[in-house]
Amino acid sequence: MNKLETKSCEEIMTTVYKSIEFVVDSLISQGLYILAGAPKVGKSWLSLDICLSIAKGEKVLDHETKCGTALYLCLEDSFQRIQKRLYELTDEPNENLYFAIMADTIGSGLENQIEKFKSEHSDLKIVVIDTLQMIRESTENSYGSDYKELSVLKVLADKLKIVIVLVHHTRKCSDNDPFNMISGSTGLSSCVDGSMVLVETKRGSRNAKLHCVGRDIENTEINLQFDSELKKWRVTDEPTAPKSKDNILFSVVYLFIKERIHFEGTATELVEQLKSVTDEEFFANRVTRDLVQNGYEMSKYGIDFKHKRTHSGRVICIDYHAERDGSDGKNGTQGNVEHLWASNPIIVKLTKMWDWHIAQTKLNSENNQLIYFVADRLSNVKG
Repeated sequence: MNKLETKSCEEIMTTVYKSIEFVVDSLISQGLYILAGAPKVGKSWLSLDICLSIAKGEKVLDHETKCGTALYLCLEDSFQRIQKRLYELTDEPNENLYFAIMADTIGSGLENQIEKFKSEHSDLKIVVIDTLQMIRESTENSYGSDYKELSVLKVLADKLKIVIVLVHHTRKCSDNDPFNMISGSTGLSSCVDGSMVLVETKRGSRNAKLHCVGRDIENTEINLQFDSELKKWRVTDEPTAPKSKDNILFSVVYLFIKERIHFEGTATELVEQLKSVTDEEFFANRVTRDLVQNGYEMSKYGIDFKHKRTHSGRVICIDYHAERDGSDGKNGTQGNVEHLWASNPIIVKLTKMWDWHIAQTKLNSENNQLIYFVADRLSNVKG
């Protein structure tokens, strides 16, 4: 009998892990997903748009994407039909987008085919399989059978750190909970990391709602309309999402520690000292969590974070290393911070007055605007 590999609560809570990568910002992260909808509702158009947008690094459904290789397994189509659809969406071929019209089934070679493709395209971000039924071996429809079959692809997605989207059908009967409409047992929804259900408000209206739920995303409903000219689903209103302070704290700490170089103290002491940078309110009981969860990203900007226990209690240690700051152009292609954000008048004013050093007593309200601006930019350049 193998011994259980365990980690203590303290070890888990104080370890800095690499953050989960979103291929479509706040909508699709690494893992296994289902995209379900009624036959001919427009799932394939949406799938192709997602793949093409990721291949180009462009927005899809008004969400930013992570640029990389996309593989679309169109198992119910021909290359001629794929060509026709591509010309409806673009007139420019993209070298990051690949297609296949035949593939092995789950447990009979499909996993090896995807792994082989990944080995040849290291920047593979997403594999869309259209449809799930075409790659299934089992004819059973039980919870155990559905869960076991999809768990193979779940393990594969986690191993390769990619997204796998399974295009699937919904039942004919409607339900108040759209996720109950996914064809098959609840084993399918239980196994995947996220589910998206495309439901037309009225059959043939070309107005629909995309319902999204997942382990790493907020429950979201996006109202869509299909543009028959562009052959794309368009967002008709902005999806609502709660505002997060993670990037704001990240920005405040960056500006604070770049001036301070080293800090060691309690979370309460850190919150108090951050007031020299902004009047944005932070809470001591949340600061450690946010620093741990942003630790991997902060390291790219030359910031090291540790949380340790001393005889007097727990303390936070933050250090800044200018030579490792990826925002200064030395460690990547993100460019100089001043140049990257030079279009913002507040930053121009601050850099002229203080050579990028943040004043301790002046322009507090402008500093707040700077914090939000930097937070927005950091969220766009992370990764």
